Amino acid sequence: MNIKHILRKRVILLLALFFSSTIAMNAAQKIDRIEPTNWFVGMKNPQVQLMVYGKDVRAAEVSTDYPGVRIDSLVRLDSPNYLLVYLNVGDAQPGTMNLLFRAGKSKTSVKYELKARDMKGEERMGFTNADVLYMLMPDRFASSGKNLKVKGLNAYSVNRKEPSLRHGGDLKGIRQHLDYFNELGVTALWFTPVLENNSPDHGKSSTYHGYATTDYYRVDPRFGTNDDYRQLVADAHRKGLKVVMDMIFNHCGFEHPWVKDMPTKDWFNTPEWLAPENQAKAVKTKTVDGDQITNDKYLQTSYKLTPVLDPYASKVDLRETVDGWFVPSMPDLNQRNEHVMTYLIQNSEWWIETVGIDGIRMDTYPYADRKGMAHWMEVLNTEYPNFNTVGETWVTEPAYTAAWQKDSPLAEVNSNLKTVMDFAFFDRINQAKNEETDDWWKGFNRIYNSLCYDYLYVDPSHVMAFIENHDTDRFLGEGQDTLALKQALALLLTVNRIPQLYYGTEILMNGTKSTTDGHVRRDFPGGFAGDTRNAFNKAERTKEEQAMFSFTSRLLHWRQNNEVITKGKQTQFIPFKGVYVVARTLGDKAVMTVLNGTSKTATMSVARYAEIIGNRTEATNVLTGRKIDLTKDVKLQPKGVLVLSL
Repeated sequence: MNIKHILRKRVILLLALFFSSTIAMNAAQKIDRIEPTNWFVGMKNPQVQLMVYGKDVRAAEVSTDYPGVRIDSLVRLDSPNYLLVYLNVGDAQPGTMNLLFRAGKSKTSVKYELKARDMKGEERMGFTNADVLYMLMPDRFASSGKNLKVKGLNAYSVNRKEPSLRHGGDLKGIRQHLDYFNELGVTALWFTPVLENNSPDHGKSSTYHGYATTDYYRVDPRFGTNDDYRQLVADAHRKGLKVVMDMIFNHCGFEHPWVKDMPTKDWFNTPEWLAPENQAKAVKTKTVDGDQITNDKYLQTSYKLTPVLDPYASKVDLRETVDGWFVPSMPDLNQRNEHVMTYLIQNSEWWIETVGIDGIRMDTYPYADRKGMAHWMEVLNTEYPNFNTVGETWVTEPAYTAAWQKDSPLAEVNSNLKTVMDFAFFDRINQAKNEETDDWWKGFNRIYNSLCYDYLYVDPSHVMAFIENHDTDRFLGEGQDTLALKQALALLLTVNRIPQLYYGTEILMNGTKSTTDGHVRRDFPGGFAGDTRNAFNKAERTKEEQAMFSFTSRLLHWRQNNEVITKGKQTQFIPFKGVYVVARTLGDKAVMTVLNGTSKTATMSVARYAEIIGNRTEATNVLTGRKIDLTKDVKLQPKGVLVLSL
């Protein structure tokens, strides 16, 4: 072979390589998606992070000629298939801009919309202690029958006979029952997460609960569309109901695109077990969702939250809590990565602006990075000073919970979190229901001995109390102790707290987690086609169900706009001869919640409570409308309850 022939072949090869690389560059300019899907002008922070997805998009240069918009920076991540574009839109007006992506000679123009805000951040009012939140699971509450089988999702089934598979509830189903919430008397709705959970079923298990997000900007199509969500919130507002959105910053779902193609090596905490070289080292790991396959590089959270605040915590304990995965199917996001945190912060703002939610409940709050979450709350409090967020802080000691509240002197890091969940109240009331109230520790002494530590809270009126939720046994367990339930509800709805109810309690829904969480997340009767009866309808409730509904509704409607409960001073009395009294006073008004913590008749000594009763000779029992004579001691039935308006 002569030298000319060799050179000719090399030239041909180089030309082929050049043209193939040019084709690759052209192909690389395909933009798969941009998140957020749009943004808003007039935000206090003029900068927005755009996360651009597309093959080999990392190499692109980006420009725009839209008036009032400039590109502050481009961040090229470890994966070639992502690019972060930080825009400054502080001087922009609403409209659609063109973003020009250029790589070599290839150019791609993508339209991106900047929208006007529906209202200023200061005008968004969050939930307060004047509200009562009603928590429900969209999959288990009611179905419109429209979205039972959606194409394009990973394999799943709708089977109401299986407690851990999907049952088919959706947003339109909830929307059809908004009048029910008004009839009951609640003022705010908290749905478990509604965002896409595109995880395939695993046997008889699924992510019907919504806590494994696979798309942060899309409502799960089995629940409906983003427009359905917006319409539901708008209709709820027209009926005087607020809506609280459940969010999860600690982890996402395993089928999120970030898992197969990690944007950066530190996008997740402890992701090394997913590396190909470690996949061969498979072991079976026991988790809260059953046995799952991992390997010796996998780090499981301990589920113990105390190390986050423990002044003596070891590094290994803290790392297991914060960096360990909740379960192997929910990758643990790294909030110490500033780009991850910016993405999550913007996502919460986007949902506030897009659908008009009135509050956020943040799942697994202490599992995420403490400083990252504090920064998130600082941003939200600045943009929406009257908005409210409640964090799940599952430790049953008031001192722990109080340290997570905004401006707490107990914490080294200010969480900026306005509202915390009162797991101490939940724990004590569920112990007290099974005990006789004695002169020291048992029964309602447990509640007294918990509330007496309210001095630890910066603001006790920004503490959310509850007697049960989707992660606990129902208050009734497997029984129907209506006396204990009435006492618990009367206390919950009159103490200085933001109360939260769990769906179906008002019609005596019960169940425990002894076999699966699904047994405390049963379908609301009447919410689904084929149900034998409709408990949304008074005529189809049993006598016992209607009695509990009437009790709860009467108390809830009385509570609405009752300033004695929302603004009044709280006074509690040490349980005396089995009787526990909590009073609220405001001006010349007073309310006394009186509980007989024993299974025998008891007496409320009028003289003992003279500082509240004063010279009043009569009170009205809110629960019945009957008058109570206060010139003599008041007899109480076994496990009896009175809510006295003085």
